[in-house]
Amino acid sequence: MRFHTLLPILLIIVITLSSLLPSYLACPTCPTPKSPPPPPPKAKPCPPPPPSPKPKTPPPPKAPTPHCPINTLKLDLCVDVLSGLVHGVVGGEATRACCPVISGLADLDAALCLCTAIRAKLLDISILLPVALELLVDCGKHAPFGYQCPA
Repeated sequence: MRFHTLLPILLIIVITLSSLLPSYLACPTCPTPKSPPPPPPKAKPCPPPPPSPKPKTPPPPKAPTPHCPINTLKLDLCVDVLSGLVHGVVGGEATRACCPVISGLADLDAALCLCTAIRAKLLDISILLPVALELLVDCGKHAPFGYQCPA
């Protein structure tokens, strides 16, 4: 009887093996399915380069401010004499006080020095300039036509 009890178990094992065994024998090295590759990362667009700064054009060089080549304190006596001659005639004392001081200067430098000295004394340049230009002529100097003292 033992055989009768074993037979159903054996039959179940044979049926199970017969259903599994053919698929195993048909493909002994069945590959396992590969997972699909991950999608490539989305390329981030490069930010545009910052705009290049426009090169600053250097300001044009300022014209050098004309300056008197001698110390204007040397012209103090000359300006004092000139301020006393506003309604008088240039000559004598003004020539003796001013001509030696401006004798070594070019014409334009002499005119500039007189303008600078007059301004330093805080005197009215518009009144004294004609007298100063007349003095330049007496000293053998000639200011350019239409000369105006620099501001």
